[in-house]
Amino acid sequence: MELPIDDSILVRDYISGEEKALEILIKRHNQRIMSFIYSKVLDRDVAEDIFQDTFIKVIKTLKKGNYSEEGKFLPWVMRIAHNLIIDYFRKTKRLPKFEGSDDFNIFSVLSDDKLNAEKQIIKEQIDSNLELLIEELPDDQKEVLVMRIYKDMSFKEISENTGVSINTALGRMRYALINLRKIIDKHNIVLTN
Repeated sequence: MELPIDDSILVRDYISGEEKALEILIKRHNQRIMSFIYSKVLDRDVAEDIFQDTFIKVIKTLKKGNYSEEGKFLPWVMRIAHNLIIDYFRKTKRLPKFEGSDDFNIFSVLSDDKLNAEKQIIKEQIDSNLELLIEELPDDQKEVLVMRIYKDMSFKEISENTGVSINTALGRMRYALINLRKIIDKHNIVLTN
């Protein structure tokens, strides 16, 4: 079985004129990027537009030779999408709704629903930083954290879904939070305002 070609190689191929390489990259990541955009704007048409704009920007940047995120294609595209989402909210003066779960209190920054636009954008930026930081966790910890926080699953459900005991799931969650704090310190990210 052939191993999938690494993103960084596909990016390099595309820059050197291999149009098909971009198609592979888009197919590979479109589900995650689209889900991310949709989870913020909650409107299928708007999400489609932002998705298109994201890749127009990706193409322009790659064609200009301004891409330097060695091997970090997906987080880079996510940042572009995230900035376009913020632009969309600024233009429409609509504030996004945030779904959170109590487990995330260590990171919940602002809970007032009537946030002014600037604070809302700061919170959105923090949520986005957090998603990128979560990407740095080991897969088993990331899986439990995402199920618990973003999918709001119980540890019993996580245990059933991952095939590990509840104690193992709890342990992974604990380590995920410990590691997340370390990653936050490493990046000097301030999660309060």
